[in-house]
Amino acid sequence: MSKFSKPVLGIESSCDETGVALVSWDPDQPGRGLLAHTLYSQVKLHADYGGVVPELASRDHVRKLMPLVRETLDRAGLGMRDLGGVAYTAGPGLVGALLVGASAARAMAWALDLPAIGVHHMEGHLLAPLLEPDPPEPPFVALLVSGGHSMLVAVRGIGDYEVLGDTLDDAAGEAFDKTAKLMGLPYPGGPVLAAEALKGDPGAYHFARPMTDRPGLDFSFSGLKTQVLLAWNKSDRSEQTRADVASGFEQAIVETLAIKCRRALEATGMSRLIIAGGVGANRRLRAQLAEAGEREGFSVHFPRLEFCTDNGAMIALAGAIRLAAGQAQGPQIKVQPRWSLDTLDPVATA
Repeated sequence: MSKFSKPVLGIESSCDETGVALVSWDPDQPGRGLLAHTLYSQVKLHADYGGVVPELASRDHVRKLMPLVRETLDRAGLGMRDLGGVAYTAGPGLVGALLVGASAARAMAWALDLPAIGVHHMEGHLLAPLLEPDPPEPPFVALLVSGGHSMLVAVRGIGDYEVLGDTLDDAAGEAFDKTAKLMGLPYPGGPVLAAEALKGDPGAYHFARPMTDRPGLDFSFSGLKTQVLLAWNKSDRSEQTRADVASGFEQAIVETLAIKCRRALEATGMSRLIIAGGVGANRRLRAQLAEAGEREGFSVHFPRLEFCTDNGAMIALAGAIRLAAGQAQGPQIKVQPRWSLDTLDPVATA
């Protein structure tokens, strides 16, 4: 796998975060290629609505993207003419939000006569641990858990992916957000519910570990959400009860994910596990999987917390790796709101 010496500008705009970063990819110096990154979150913009409003998200990306590009270049002490390529999130995600990033990236690439590439959002998450000083080498199993995705992937090489299990309804992060809303917690609910769970007793309420009583690696969290709602409605709804219910719910999610991870490692015969995506920042999940790895003999790798949620660094990295392999794309502006991870082309390692 060759290096890409000039910095690649990465743009993330798939949902409600505008992320920009600069990465110089050199496989012989992992963890050292990140030159600068900036991130703007639209959480306050969408709070009054209790969720992301796609049209508002798109407009805010338009407003923030280019100022963030200039700020990122300034932080790195670079100018536009120092760039070697441009990468952007092409999907999956909100179509309007994706088009903002894609249009800006393609315009910059055309104006500067640079190669450009559309990056799969989940491949960005999957490769985020490569930003760390001691990155995992394929093959490994990846657990990708976020607001829109819960999947297990066998990674035999960069671009060589097999989806082992996926969510049949609510993703883990979505279940966190919806359950928090049902319990009257403010937006964004997932992090607030996780904070409540730290104050509760995980044994006070026991909820099902969905789909762990049958073979397979798919996920389903909608029934768990209903269980929590019924328990909450029958309770005294005190602050301590809220914390206990939140803790029991979180424990059910974490144990379900951990059980499926073990199954995936056993099924593939792999001994490395990476966790990526927004839910990968959850303290209980990180602690329990790390403990399980030490006990059962598999290694566990996480990106740093700031790169668990959506960010430009993961897109710049994924784009730089593919550009280094000669995988630039034509000038057309194309996004894919739905895009299967296992349709990607592999990256040659020679």
